[in-house]
Amino acid sequence: MTLTLGFSPCPNDTFIFDALIHKKIDTAGLDFDVVYEDVETLNKMTFDNHLDITKLSFHAFAFALKNYALLDSGSALGHGVGPLLITADESRTPEFVLEHAPELTVAIPGTYTTANFLLNLAFPLLQQKRVHLFSDIENAVSNNKVDLGLIIHESRFTYQRKGLYKVLDLGNFWEQKTNLPIPLGGIVVNRRIDPEIQYKINHLIHQSIEFAFQNPKSSLDFIKSHSQEMEDEVISKHINLYVNDYSLGLGTSGREAVTKLFEEARSLQVIPAYQENIFA
Repeated sequence: MTLTLGFSPCPNDTFIFDALIHKKIDTAGLDFDVVYEDVETLNKMTFDNHLDITKLSFHAFAFALKNYALLDSGSALGHGVGPLLITADESRTPEFVLEHAPELTVAIPGTYTTANFLLNLAFPLLQQKRVHLFSDIENAVSNNKVDLGLIIHESRFTYQRKGLYKVLDLGNFWEQKTNLPIPLGGIVVNRRIDPEIQYKINHLIHQSIEFAFQNPKSSLDFIKSHSQEMEDEVISKHINLYVNDYSLGLGTSGREAVTKLFEEARSLQVIPAYQENIFA
């Protein structure tokens, strides 16, 4: 049985799925047709019910609940892992942004990203948004094409060397507000797939992550072949930040965090009402 599997070329995703797609573990008769795309493209593909299994932002997941359920393994949650709002002008403090929000422009990595939802939560009046590929946002800020940039993934490790400054860590903002880990993205499975196969997929992803933890060098060539940032140190920091115990299994606090994110989004009316169960 062949299933379509979408994930980003970022080191955390390639680290997680290397053993699975290259059959370094027993895949129990399942094969995977891989689609590599940035997270916002994957988000939009779920709206068309296109993929069997995919990584997506939790914000986007709220718009895809009719067709997808969240697997217990593979998610990106944690502490100190949130998106950063950055600027080229050190005087743009959080207070400055709050005061001048309506007139400021900001580059975002996608309308349906969890990063954009957190930006709405922290700065609801910051609405002059320009969608950019996540890896292009630093340059957009450096070249003064926008006043602010919302960065994710490995950019959080590289923006300072480009002379840029942090306005606010939106992950810390969330943690202080909720006392829960920040839920960024998860792995969802199409509800049309038989529940027994869904369970098998979840187990295989768990095994793939365990293999990656036990054999950290095994996936390095694969990771480097897709990574925007090729330095080993940055790759290592990226993986250590985004792949953790929550990736192996959400646990109670992980499930609470995802549920809380949906509740906050509904209270702000930025996601539709839903009846479906979130979890597979």
